[in-house]
Amino acid sequence: MWHHFSYEFIMNKSTNPQYFSIKTLLIIILAATSVLTSCKKKVRSDISKVLFAETKNKAFKNLNADTFAVVMEKMLTDERAQLGNPKLITAFYTANDFEPKLILKHFSKGELKNIPEFLSRAGDHGLDPRLFNAERISQLVNKLYEKKAIKTANEAYTDLAQLEILIANSLIDYSNAIQYGILSPRKIYANYYTETKRPDSVSMMKIFEVKNMKTYLDSIQPKDPQYIALQKALKTGITGTGLSLEDGSRILKANLERLRWKNKPKENKYVIVNIADFNLDVMENGKSILNMKVCVGEGRNKNFTDSLKEYDETGLSKDRPFSRETPQLNSMIHSVQVNPVWNIPESIATKEIVKDAAKDRYYLASKNIDVYQNGEIVSDPETIDFSESDAGTKYTFKQRPGDDNSLGKIKFLFQNASSVYLHDTPAKAAFNLSMRAVSHGCVRLEKPLDLARALFGEGSKFKTISGQMQSENPEAKDISLKPQVPVYLTYFTAWVDDNGTLQFRKDVYGLDIVLDSYMQRLTAKL
Repeated sequence: MWHHFSYEFIMNKSTNPQYFSIKTLLIIILAATSVLTSCKKKVRSDISKVLFAETKNKAFKNLNADTFAVVMEKMLTDERAQLGNPKLITAFYTANDFEPKLILKHFSKGELKNIPEFLSRAGDHGLDPRLFNAERISQLVNKLYEKKAIKTANEAYTDLAQLEILIANSLIDYSNAIQYGILSPRKIYANYYTETKRPDSVSMMKIFEVKNMKTYLDSIQPKDPQYIALQKALKTGITGTGLSLEDGSRILKANLERLRWKNKPKENKYVIVNIADFNLDVMENGKSILNMKVCVGEGRNKNFTDSLKEYDETGLSKDRPFSRETPQLNSMIHSVQVNPVWNIPESIATKEIVKDAAKDRYYLASKNIDVYQNGEIVSDPETIDFSESDAGTKYTFKQRPGDDNSLGKIKFLFQNASSVYLHDTPAKAAFNLSMRAVSHGCVRLEKPLDLARALFGEGSKFKTISGQMQSENPEAKDISLKPQVPVYLTYFTAWVDDNGTLQFRKDVYGLDIVLDSYMQRLTAKL
C-alpha cells in the first residue's frame, strides 16, 4: 500500500513541475527507506553459539532463534497464570523478541548454576525453597550443562523456554521477598499504619540488568545485625524457654519477615516502642540514650491461651484486633501538652464513665470530669440519669488537668489516624506488672519527664515543661517540639539483645499467629 501510494505520488507530481521538488523527493525516499528497514527480518542473538560453546552438545548446534521465539511466546501465554508478575515478565520478553536473555547472559562459565544454589538456601531466611521453584530450576540448569542430557532441538527449545521463564519469575519473587518481605504487612494486619515500601516495576526489572548473578544475590542478603543473628538462631535451632523447637522456629521466621519489611528507622534520632516487650527506647546514633517501661493497649491474647495454630473458626487465621490494641505506626512527635485535658472517647464513656457515674452521683466531681451536651458544659451533672442507654453518646466528657487525670501531667502528640499518643499516668503500679497490656490503646510512660528531656534537651522549653508539671495550679499548655522527632510503634517477639542473648516475648496481640498463618498458607498448595 505504501509503495503504491509513493509511486503514484511521484508520478503525479512529476508531471506537474510546479508541485515537484527535490525536497519532496527526499522526504519520500527517506520514508520509504524507513518502512523497508522496519520490514527487514529482526537480527536475533545466536543461541546455538552460546550454548554449544559451553557444552559441546550437538542438540544446540543448529538451533533457530526464530523458532525458539515462537516456542517462548506460546509458553509465556500458557504459563501466565503461574507467574507472580505476568504483565511485567511478558512485556519484557515481548520487547526483547522473546529471546532467553537471562540464560544467554549468565550461561558461560557455569554462572547459571548460582541461581538454583541461592534459591535452595531460601530456608536460611525462613522461607520455603519451593516458593521459588528451586528444585525444578536446578534440574533444568544441570540438564542444560550436561553434554548429552538434551537429545533434540525440540527438547532444547522447550527446556530453554521453560527455564528462562522459571528463573525470571523466581528471581523476581526471591529478590522481592528478601529485600521487601514476602508479605505486605498492611494487607494482613488491620491495625498497621507504618509506611512500608513495596517492590515496584523499576526494582523488579533490575533482575534483567544484573551482570554477575552471584554478586547480586550476595548483595541482597540483609546486613542488619538483628537479621543475621535471627538467621543464626534459626539455623542452629535455638529456642526460648518453654517453647518447642517448632514454635521457636516459627516465631523466628515471623520476626525475620518483619525485619525484611522496608519501614525501619533511618533517622539519626527517634523514639521506638516495642509493643510486645512493653518497652520504649530513645535512639541516637544507633544507641539507646533512654530506656523505660511502658503500658500498651489491652490485647486479644492477653492470657496467652492461643498458640501458633490457626484459631479462626473457618480454618484461616484472620486479624481481628481487640478494640484497645495499640496500632503499629510511624509518625513525628510535633508537640507536648503539659497538664493535658483528657477528651474522653465515646467508647470509654459508654463502657466505663457513665456506668461509674450511675453507681456514684459524685464520681464525676471526684475525678474532675466535666459533662457537655451540644458543646455546652452541664452545670449540675448530678441531676443526669446516667443509667439511660444513650447516656454515653448523648453527653461528652472531659477530664480537667490534675493529679487524677488519666493522662497524667504530660502527653506527647503525633499525627495518626488512631488518635493515640504517649502519655504520663497516675496509675504507676501497672509498671510493676510483667504483662503490661492494660491501657485503652495509648502508650503510658514510666518516665515521661525523662522522655521530655531526651527530646527537648535542657533548654527553656524543658524548664517550662518541668515547672508546669509540678505546678499546684495546673493549666493545659501546648509546647511545640522543633525539630520534630520520629516515633515508631512496632511489634517484635524475638531479637538479640546487646549482650548477644536471644530474647523471646509472648504474643500478647496474637500477631505472630496471624503472620505465621499467612506464611504457612503460601506453601499450603505447593
